[in-house]
Amino acid sequence: MSSSGRGARRCDASGCRQGRTVGATLDGLPSIRSTMLAFRSVRATLFAMFAAAALALAACSDKPAFQNLDITGAKSFGADFSLTDHTGKRRTLADFRGKVVVMFFGYTHCPDVCPTTLAELRGVMEGLGKDADRVQVLFVTVDPQRDTQDLLAKYVPAFDPRFIGLRPANDQELQKVAKDFKVFYSKVPGSSPDNYTMDHTAGSYMFDPQGNLRLFIKHGQGPAPIVHDVKLLLG
Repeated sequence: MSSSGRGARRCDASGCRQGRTVGATLDGLPSIRSTMLAFRSVRATLFAMFAAAALALAACSDKPAFQNLDITGAKSFGADFSLTDHTGKRRTLADFRGKVVVMFFGYTHCPDVCPTTLAELRGVMEGLGKDADRVQVLFVTVDPQRDTQDLLAKYVPAFDPRFIGLRPANDQELQKVAKDFKVFYSKVPGSSPDNYTMDHTAGSYMFDPQGNLRLFIKHGQGPAPIVHDVKLLLG
């Protein structure tokens, strides 16, 4: 008998039965094909997801980077302050919501760092054009003993009428704001009790329009990098 299309007969103690043909095993292949197609579909979907994620990461890396030190989310730095300005008005960070705020610590008798920083920030305002109205520069004195309200009112706006001088009311307020923002200051004795200088931190802090501390600005870099970062924060 021909065995074409039929399997061999197999017999044992229970009797004889027809074996499964080779052709019969092909009946299982459609199921295998379906499984393979499903696998390929899942693989294609995963590949598309990973490709999309890679593109998203690439897009993120293409964003312009800040040119100053990014301290976004730093919990150890101050989040606010309460100081008196050169007009006698009490000020907090909330007063400047909607603006980029640049805060610098210095003193009016400073021979170098303070005037050059304020001149640099004046250059930033000039470089921003109309956007300068969305920026507030604050000068916090670390020498309230000599920097009276009247002196701050003459000194600070001389660099730009929009600049505001801030004065701690006493040593306790100065110590608090300096501690909050990790600002170093120290009196250096001179030839007389009133003829002294102050060592102090030379950089500035930058807040975004929502009032979040974002950047530490390096001293002496010129206006351009600061203009760049302000524009990023303004969006």
